[in-house]
Amino acid sequence: MIRAVAVVLVAAGIATAADVSGPALDYALNCQGCHRADGSGTPGSVPALAGSVGKFLRVRGGREYVARVPGVAQAPLDDAATAGVLNWILERFGRDDLPADFSPYTAAEIGGLRRSPLTDVERVRRELLEAIARAR
Repeated sequence: MIRAVAVVLVAAGIATAADVSGPALDYALNCQGCHRADGSGTPGSVPALAGSVGKFLRVRGGREYVARVPGVAQAPLDDAATAGVLNWILERFGRDDLPADFSPYTAAEIGGLRRSPLTDVERVRRELLEAIARAR
């Protein structure tokens, strides 16, 4: 099954064979369906990662938010794989917006954060976006 997905992704020009393993494959299998291969999201329902995800780590509570959104907190990946895919997402779609003191997520951090998933995602996201706008 995984090889079939990798072959389809490579054939579609979404990734090279070398890219379709580890966090890139985890993203393709667990996130890409809604956030799209290019991180553009699904307009009206799923926010874009590209051009925004790194900005959350610049404001208080943003790092925790990224790890506690339902798609992350409830992902069928273990803590180490979840940390890996989040770090891959940040490098791929948010590199230019990461704070200078960014440190990658660890399995232990993800394990602690995903135990308390967000219940009011829209409110927290709105508050964080307001904090990002004020910090400019």
